[in-house]
Amino acid sequence: MARSGHPAIATAPVSAGWIDGAVEAGGAVLVPPAEATAVVWTQADDPDGLAALLAGHPQIDWVQLPWAGIEPYIPLLGHDRTWTCAKGVYADPVAEHALALLLAGFRHLHTYARAGSWTGDAGRNLFGANVTIFGGGGIAEALIALLAPFRCTITVVRRSPAPMAGVDRVLGPDDRLEALTGTDAVVLALPLLPSTDGLIGPEELAAMEAHAWLVNVARGAHVQTDALVDALASGAIGGAGLDVTDPEPLPDGHPLWSLPNAIITPHTGNTKAMARPLLSGRITENVHRYAAGDPLIGLIDVDAGY
Repeated sequence: MARSGHPAIATAPVSAGWIDGAVEAGGAVLVPPAEATAVVWTQADDPDGLAALLAGHPQIDWVQLPWAGIEPYIPLLGHDRTWTCAKGVYADPVAEHALALLLAGFRHLHTYARAGSWTGDAGRNLFGANVTIFGGGGIAEALIALLAPFRCTITVVRRSPAPMAGVDRVLGPDDRLEALTGTDAVVLALPLLPSTDGLIGPEELAAMEAHAWLVNVARGAHVQTDALVDALASGAIGGAGLDVTDPEPLPDGHPLWSLPNAIITPHTGNTKAMARPLLSGRITENVHRYAAGDPLIGLIDVDAGY
């Protein structure tokens, strides 16, 4: 329903100048939760706080969550209000990071960066490589576009195996082993759900080629860490580029730190400096749409949980 004038929106549990500015730039008036019909939630991992706020202010009919990953908030989802998140907002920087990890692994930079003397040559081309991407959302779409100049043969594994632009074949989850066989690189860019927790384990790693690289820019729990350590240590796969780990943060002394064919970045596929202007733009756009009664961007599928 269209809201005349300026919608009343709260930012909680804490406000920040750039978030408040994004809300106001969308034409809203900042108000306390008791006067609001919508809330921009600013905490990535405080479901209890949000549950309490919504219980105390049932008039709130729209909740904007700050990140694309909404795992802590899944139990709160319901059809009695509209839920949006930042899905798609961070696709470009995360896809860029995935490409950087792929190139680093393919070009053997993990070894060269640790070398203390001149070494022999190693590495392979990303040009013409077979790349399998798990996930068909915004990150996958951005990565597919980035891979276009490399003339890769791309396979996507997604829940709904519909054709995708720039993709040679799209398979369903039941065909994951087929998607892993013969590929040079595997990129994880999918939401964490009960069905994708532990997705890459001993069977999947055994199906990969001995030279293949695994890149994870999604969630650490997609990969069974002990199985990955074994595969890397034995040379069952070529290497892994991990922006996320399980556990996270990865503890000091964990075996992954010392494996020469592992590249680990501290969940920096999207930094705060990158995120602020992107999330700010999404909030402003959604406030505009909310005021006009138009469909919001980044709608959460309540039944699917993402």
